[in-house]
Amino acid sequence: MAPDRPLPRFVRIAVSYQTEAAAAVTEALAMLDLSDTCFILAFMPEGLVLDAVAQALEEGAGGVPVFGCTTAGTITQEGYETGALLLLAFPREHFRCASMLISPLKPLLMKSIASEVRSHAVRFRRTAGWNRLALIFADGLAKQEEMLVATLEAALGEVPVFGGSAGDNLAFKETFVLHDGRFHSNAAVLLLVETDLEFRGLGFDHFLPTDEQMVVTHALPEERLVFEINGAPAALEYARIVGVPVERLSPQVFAENPMLVRQNMNYHVRAVHGAPSSHALSFLGAIDDGLILTLGRGKEILETLEHELDVTGSQEAPPDFVLGFDCVLRKLEIEQKQLAPAVSEIFRRRRVLGFNTYGEQHCGVHVNQTFVGVAFFDPGRRDFA
Repeated sequence: MAPDRPLPRFVRIAVSYQTEAAAAVTEALAMLDLSDTCFILAFMPEGLVLDAVAQALEEGAGGVPVFGCTTAGTITQEGYETGALLLLAFPREHFRCASMLISPLKPLLMKSIASEVRSHAVRFRRTAGWNRLALIFADGLAKQEEMLVATLEAALGEVPVFGGSAGDNLAFKETFVLHDGRFHSNAAVLLLVETDLEFRGLGFDHFLPTDEQMVVTHALPEERLVFEINGAPAALEYARIVGVPVERLSPQVFAENPMLVRQNMNYHVRAVHGAPSSHALSFLGAIDDGLILTLGRGKEILETLEHELDVTGSQEAPPDFVLGFDCVLRKLEIEQKQLAPAVSEIFRRRRVLGFNTYGEQHCGVHVNQTFVGVAFFDPGRRDFA
């Protein structure tokens, strides 16, 4: 790192670009002091053999618990990366953690999960003067995040929930979460975290609603598939509205022309990620008959990113680091516009660390094409009676 960009004080960072799983894990773990580590977050790039990753972490972490997921890219201290294994070690001096595997996600047993989460939270004894938050990493292809995050928000009450859906680059075939030395599909990892650091939740996109509205007239909600929009084949109608031939629909087109859903006074992105056969559209968020969709128009992405990450704590200082969950469709648009180096530079300056997701969880809502994060601040001096 350059001298004017010191490393964070309250999290340790390890990165490996090795393509062989055991070698990557061994190299990354060697960069960490495990003696004072409470837990590790591991974000996996595409291509590593997951069983080998899990075994190497189990053997090499010396009993330190490791949680994480597969990704659609990682955000290291260098910014956007595609082939980097990222390990974040959280020191015991400033963090406590209790984990829970939620499985299966499909079917989602809401009452049972809510009861288990409440019991889990009660067993996790509070530390006087420390702050509490929850992190959730979910299988991004189980299509249950909306109900899951709403259930967690209700069960945990005042504890804020932040998270990201696991990815597999842009394959959309299999995604996994890591818990207790194994990778799990159709599952989620819930982490209750206590810290003496001050923190602040972040959540933003870079889209404004246009006057162009559409109505879903035929959908298969459980699969997030839309067959008709405005009474016409969905992909054909969407292509007509955004002004491209249907055969040219692509992730890049979807990223730059998102659908927005209004909830109370706010608009959230319901991202399209594919146009399967029969001119249907496949979404990354909940969809249903009668839903009104509004076409989004992009704002200036670099300016928005700078503004939204320009946060300070009670000491009027910037964050020590930001744990970030950034939608892969944002990354696609950024790369399409050749802005990836500029965005990576912003992430470096703002000390953003995390991964690219298939969806984000913030304030009890599952969203798409959004940056969600937790900014952690130096607690400063604390006097206790």
